[in-house]
Amino acid sequence: MMRKNYIKYIFALLLFGSNGLVASYISLTSYETVFLRTMIGSIFLLLIYCITQKRFQLPQNKKHTLYLMISGAAMGASWMFLYEGYHQIGVSLATLTYYFGPVIVMAAAPFLFREKLTATKITGIIAALLGIFLINGNDLLQGGFSWGLICGILSAVMYAVMVVFNKLSASITGLENAVWQLSSSFVTVAIFTFLKQGFCIPVAAGDLLPVLFLGVVNTGIGCYLYFSSIGHLTAQSVALCGYLEPLSALFFSAAFLQERLALIQFAGAFLILGGAAFGEYYGRKQSGLKSQVHKNDPSI
Repeated sequence: MMRKNYIKYIFALLLFGSNGLVASYISLTSYETVFLRTMIGSIFLLLIYCITQKRFQLPQNKKHTLYLMISGAAMGASWMFLYEGYHQIGVSLATLTYYFGPVIVMAAAPFLFREKLTATKITGIIAALLGIFLINGNDLLQGGFSWGLICGILSAVMYAVMVVFNKLSASITGLENAVWQLSSSFVTVAIFTFLKQGFCIPVAAGDLLPVLFLGVVNTGIGCYLYFSSIGHLTAQSVALCGYLEPLSALFFSAAFLQERLALIQFAGAFLILGGAAFGEYYGRKQSGLKSQVHKNDPSI
């Protein structure tokens, strides 16, 4: 049973890691892509929930429901910034900048959740900050903050907001959490899209298949596999295996999109992912506590 859940979880992470690759075949704007993705994914997850849970029930804790709605809104905003980053600076750099989000959560945890900021976590945060500079330092020195880099940073900030409020909605877990969060994300992106251009989205024939794949497979099936497996795995396994997502994104972008990182950017990638993993895993090991940050964290 444990092996089955590991396989489901790893497959979900590989699907999430291929998001940028699939999105590269879609000619729509970033917010149009996210709108269709969240709409299709929400419908798919809602159907799965109704089939597996027999009936749909509203969460009992209204305060936690509000927190989850805020988390979902932040996730929608994060995805819009991330997909814009894909267009502006490429999948590799946007993904690595986005994955600075867990480090922001790590730095904010002592103030928001009264978690101890250990020397290990501080080391991880400093390493990740240095990694961000190594990856984007050349662009910063030459032209300052580009729009693509700003989108990457904002996606990381929104990721942190998503995780924080998801953690506050502790009573809503599993597939129910995914349904409410993704639905809230869809509503947020739908409002933005409507104010921007209305709901008339011209989907070209060449965009149809990758849009459906992104919505049904990467989002719907990916979320189902993710949330049906993480509850049966240890928190440390979930956290450590989670780094397969950005690593697979780097691999897919290099293999299929011919995106290449310079040596110094490889060093930056190592510092970001290594710093986040080091601060999270060893910091948790030292404290003897199992954090639940990743339990309800669809970093998808």
